[in-house]
Amino acid sequence: MRIALIALGSRGDIQPYIALGKGLLAADHSVRLVTHENYECLVNSHGLEFWPVRGNVQEFAESPEMRALLEKGNFITIMNYAAKTAREIIINWAKDALPACQGMDGIVAGLGGLFTGLALAEKLDIPLLQAYYVPFTPTREFAGALVSPAVSRLGGTANRLSHHLTRQMMWQQGRRADTAARQQILRLPAAPFFGPFNAAAMKDTILYGFSPAVIAKPADWNGNQHVTGYWFLNDDTDWQPPRGLEEFLQSGTPPIYIGFGSMSSRKPAETAHLILAALAETGQRAVLLSGWNGLQVENLPDNVFVVESVPHEWLFARVQAVVHHGGAGTTAAGLRAGVPSIIIPFFGDQPFWGQRVADLGVGPQPIPRKQLTVERLAQALQTAIHDSAMRQRARVLGEQIQSENGVQRAVEIIQTQL
Repeated sequence: MRIALIALGSRGDIQPYIALGKGLLAADHSVRLVTHENYECLVNSHGLEFWPVRGNVQEFAESPEMRALLEKGNFITIMNYAAKTAREIIINWAKDALPACQGMDGIVAGLGGLFTGLALAEKLDIPLLQAYYVPFTPTREFAGALVSPAVSRLGGTANRLSHHLTRQMMWQQGRRADTAARQQILRLPAAPFFGPFNAAAMKDTILYGFSPAVIAKPADWNGNQHVTGYWFLNDDTDWQPPRGLEEFLQSGTPPIYIGFGSMSSRKPAETAHLILAALAETGQRAVLLSGWNGLQVENLPDNVFVVESVPHEWLFARVQAVVHHGGAGTTAAGLRAGVPSIIIPFFGDQPFWGQRVADLGVGPQPIPRKQLTVERLAQALQTAIHDSAMRQRARVLGEQIQSENGVQRAVEIIQTQL
């Protein structure tokens, strides 16, 4: 089969779909990955056909406006800002992705490419298969991933309504841009005011790339929803760490990993000093990821080593605990490593994953970024290091996740459906 994968967003958003693409390629299918132009090297390095759409999400995330909004952590405000620039972006996505999907036997799309994928599937009259790494189908069992986890305290009806609210938040922010793309580029009628969620494509098979040990399939989902296990993009086994990092790891007790991925900060030095103070208070060593936000300090103490990037699979197996922003991919990597996670959510689905980690008993309660202090981080570190029951639960969960093959299961379903 010839399959187009549409994956849009940050690197963490793209990697699960590269993993799916590699699985489909190994099963002798032709795979074309449609994603942002700045991921060409990443996609090509894994042997997939790359098809670019205009836009560089890293540049967008690092803009002064987005840095300020991320620091505040208000998801509605962030969505409103993104919506202001969405019209031209979504029109370009439709324009660039249309030839990529022509001649394909099917389209696989996630949240970032959902509405574009739905419109393209309608235009080309080919099947669309949805593939997400966060829960998107309404359920009474837990609240939507983009609303406050506190909604769950209100019961099943509120949980189910929160999923519909999540869908409408996403749709209404991009509705005008989607309409423009459908009418100007694809020559299609506008989608309904409340979105395309009643369309036949939305009722078909949906893949969920997370572990059933982390989120069991809700009892009120039907046979069209499949929780396959995580879609891990395993890094090449010939990757070699920098000599300094390897020496640091061997020079003392296993360190803590601390990194906030693509989350930007207006005050990186202040954040770094907060982290160093918490480490000093607890006497812990740490590997500090600088990430996109340029988290750097001068004259680092001997108990800290800074790296720009390192494969999570390799590093997380060598640390005592992981401290991060709660992105879906980083959360999955930490859980697979079998060590406690301390999550500092900024916005979006990060509070959802932070609460899920706490509910599973494999990490302390999440600390929202705006509430992060030396004392709170130090207390969370002490819990993650010294709570033997928590560490045991993390080890058991890690072993369960390691025994799964989410990519293989997803490929089997895709082959059956397409």
